[in-house]
Amino acid sequence: MAVTSDSAADTATVSAGAAPGPAASESGLGELCVLMKLGEIVLKGSNRKLFERRLHNNIRNAARGLGEIRLTQRGAGVIILRMPGASDLEVAELAERMRNVMGIVWVHQVRRVAKDMDAVTDIAVRSLAGRTGSFAVRARRRDKRFPMTSSEIAGAIGARIKEAHGLPVNLKHPDNTVFVEVDKDEVFVFNDGVPGQGGLPVGMSGRGLVLMSGGIDSPVAAHRMMRRGLKVDFLHFSGMPFTGPESIYKAYSLVRQLDRFQVGSRLFVVPFGKAQQQLKSSGIERLQIVAQRRLMLKTAEALADELKAQALITGDALGQVSSQTMENLTALDDAVDLPILRPLIGMDKTEIMDQARRIGTLTISELPDEDCCTLLTPRQVETAAKIPDLRQIEKRLDAEELAEHLVSTAQLHKPSFLGDAAPARI
Repeated sequence: MAVTSDSAADTATVSAGAAPGPAASESGLGELCVLMKLGEIVLKGSNRKLFERRLHNNIRNAARGLGEIRLTQRGAGVIILRMPGASDLEVAELAERMRNVMGIVWVHQVRRVAKDMDAVTDIAVRSLAGRTGSFAVRARRRDKRFPMTSSEIAGAIGARIKEAHGLPVNLKHPDNTVFVEVDKDEVFVFNDGVPGQGGLPVGMSGRGLVLMSGGIDSPVAAHRMMRRGLKVDFLHFSGMPFTGPESIYKAYSLVRQLDRFQVGSRLFVVPFGKAQQQLKSSGIERLQIVAQRRLMLKTAEALADELKAQALITGDALGQVSSQTMENLTALDDAVDLPILRPLIGMDKTEIMDQARRIGTLTISELPDEDCCTLLTPRQVETAAKIPDLRQIEKRLDAEELAEHLVSTAQLHKPSFLGDAAPARI
């Protein structure tokens, strides 16, 4: 795939493959393109260029395998993607991938039209062919040199649409909307759009390691931290050799689904069954769950050190289960030096499930499996674990050395949403 880019603010960087203006070539006019609008990034002031460069890189990775893509940054808040010679279906696939790129707020499929009112009006009229209900025209000029004002553009096009299709005008609550945006070299005409992920470009906030179970919570936690700009890896603890591989299959499927949002994901799988058995044999009883979670965190911290990750991420939500009390969460924080990020801490289960459904992980998480969290679970769980008691248990078991051993057993998987088109890890 070839990707070229140019910036409206710095024309000296325009490459030979960048989109030509109408004066240079009319061949690209009338084509279907993808127009994306940014949100939080435009507020970054002097650092904005860094965020934009990261976003452009993420867009290129997300578009991998689709063919030649031409990227143009239009001012601070708009990006245009062109696919010269592509079919409408291919452009639609590009738009669908852009919905999953963090940092993009809206994604529109637009027609690129010459800066000629007759041509613009013709495309606008055709865009409502076969539609029923009321309509409105919303016009915007990014190029203030255009001889007509926004209201004049909307009025002229609206009159032609009414004449051609007989649709009633409703400026407040239209059933159909035609958007017309006048840019430097062309005009973009479109009807609607789909919301993007928003947030910050993945990679702008550093790296994190997600403790990925097969449940509902941890994939949502991962998504929320990717949305805040973290590039994440995933660590799954299986119950093997005392359980089958089902939980690994689930974790793989979940990471593959989440890979849509960052591309280049890595999943590390650690067989945890023997370590759990070792903890149970030490007679810790009610402290089993908290003690094994501390061991998981110590293992995650050791792996994070190798991966240069700066934080651990869990799906903990305060009070959701008996092991997630304030006292137990405090005891877990004591196990490691790295910060533990808990983006779901104040959410209830219904909210978490709604988000899991939206990002496409809920159905996978609900598949049956036997994971390490259900293996060797005591009848009663301590809700107010004492840190000195846990430290004493870990000293007896040499937990630090055990964690290092567990890291050495980790198996690496690369579940890619893009398949063979996935880029190398960045």
